[in-house]
Amino acid sequence: MAAVSTFGVKQKQQQEQQQQQEQELSREWRSWIAENLMLGSHPSALMPVLQQAGIAEALARREVELALQSPYLAGAVRLSNRLAKRDWVIDIQRKLNHLRTPEIPRRDKLSAQEFLDEYYSTNQPVIITGMMDDWPAIAKWSPAYFREYYAQREVEVQFGREADAQYEMNSVAHKRKMAFGEYASLVESSGATNDFYMTANNNSQNRQALRELWDDIGQLPEYLRQDGGPTGFLWFGPAGTVTPFHHDLTNNFMAQVKGRKRLRIMAACEVARVYNQRHCFTPVDGRDIDLRRYPLMADVQVRECVLAPGEILFLPVGCWHFVEALDVSMTVAFTNFKWDNDFYSKYPSNHDF
Repeated sequence: MAAVSTFGVKQKQQQEQQQQQEQELSREWRSWIAENLMLGSHPSALMPVLQQAGIAEALARREVELALQSPYLAGAVRLSNRLAKRDWVIDIQRKLNHLRTPEIPRRDKLSAQEFLDEYYSTNQPVIITGMMDDWPAIAKWSPAYFREYYAQREVEVQFGREADAQYEMNSVAHKRKMAFGEYASLVESSGATNDFYMTANNNSQNRQALRELWDDIGQLPEYLRQDGGPTGFLWFGPAGTVTPFHHDLTNNFMAQVKGRKRLRIMAACEVARVYNQRHCFTPVDGRDIDLRRYPLMADVQVRECVLAPGEILFLPVGCWHFVEALDVSMTVAFTNFKWDNDFYSKYPSNHDF
């Protein structure tokens, strides 16, 4: 009886082992095998991990072999090699950028042709001076001026930012409407805070509500198209407002009317090292870059500047920038350049990486 019982146990174990070997590996494990083979792992290095996860050796070997023989994986490897070549070309530009001085140049009354040849077409930032001297906004704009002439206008503002670490990604949820005079007083009396800010995300409401303000803004005909009337996006907030590291999908001008802003800027070609995790954002904190958490940032050139009233900063498309207001700040942004600025239409549709 003991021999029969032992035989039955062994037969059952063999049947279970056979069933385990015949079962298919989960989609997640197959993806893991393919990803690691594409990253250059040797097939033998995958076996201990699969077996430690409770996958029978025979099944693990079979799945690794199937992956190695798969024409789908071979096609993916070819695509990966093409992308690696693109990364190599991008890295060339990174190295060439490091030969430039980290100081962002200031150019007085830069001509349109010089701007196009030296900065716009080369995707390099520059600060242009002397082009806002005749703007009425330079002399007129202040919280007191806004209260006196536009107090009852209903405007839209971003509120509750300090309670949400992802306030930029969740900007729609932070929109609030209020009287412009009330907001101007809040900005003036609040001290340094990042809790509220009037940004370009509020433009659809504020452009019409504050339409007369655009008469105070020069339209920079040397660089910008003049069709369709006055343009620009108003940014207005207290000292302490922060726009975290992100990139835009167009070339931008930041024209500083009042107050100062500190910026940290990284070239677009640094994208592989800035931990871009969603759309145009990175979790890297521009106030304190944590190299233990984000070690690839150690090799990134981070350029800094302080933008003063009357200065215009050109932010090239794709460049990563962090912005912090040092004072009560009023800024007007422009994107309507004379030259091709349509980079959005070919932006990847999948923004989550």
